[in-house]
Amino acid sequence: MTRDVGYKIHALALGPMENFIYLIHDQASGRAAVVDPAWDVSAIQSLANAEGMRITDILLTHSHHDHINGVDELLRDHDAETHLLKPEASFWGHPLVRPHLHHGGDAIQLGSTRIDVLHTPGHTPGSACYHLGDDLITGDTLFVFGCGRCDMKGGDPEAMFHTLRHLREDLPPDTCIHPGHNYAEKTSTTMDEQARCNPFMHFNEIDHFVRYRQHEHDRIRSTPYPRNAGIESIS
Repeated sequence: MTRDVGYKIHALALGPMENFIYLIHDQASGRAAVVDPAWDVSAIQSLANAEGMRITDILLTHSHHDHINGVDELLRDHDAETHLLKPEASFWGHPLVRPHLHHGGDAIQLGSTRIDVLHTPGHTPGSACYHLGDDLITGDTLFVFGCGRCDMKGGDPEAMFHTLRHLREDLPPDTCIHPGHNYAEKTSTTMDEQARCNPFMHFNEIDHFVRYRQHEHDRIRSTPYPRNAGIESIS
């Protein structure tokens, strides 16, 4: 990103599941927060060193293995604080060093950069999105033209329905979405584009959303999600 907002978001695509790992760089202090460290900690550290960043924080969107398998290794090399939502910590059950357990609506201060913590359940009970400036890091809650699965342990499609509706209604249309996986023909998007083109944003009835998310979508979707993945509003 190139906007002069006092921070930069760097993305690394790592691992067999095409995870996006993000480094939020507060330029005034040099501090960096790593979002969902996984797969290749040396690549994360190399990027931080190349950009003059000091890793002080770890932000977890949720606790699935493909998003957290680098946490312990990163903590061995950096005296970083780990942030996640309290219900996700309970769901995960993993002992953490110096955890900061948050509630939705909390804010994390990374130098001069404020990061708002949003509770966005559906994929897991304590899934979080991180909102800073005009940017939203969404983990496995919202993808480019998709959303996270709700059929694994802790998943709740009804909660996902309400989460997506709140994101669409509460955030400005020019909010830039940074997803947790590279599942589409483009790597980022805006809330406006998702409101228009993401099929999961178009349901008005919760039972129709649940049926589509749980039983229909994975049989008919294209991979990667194409730019014209959207459909008209569904009752």
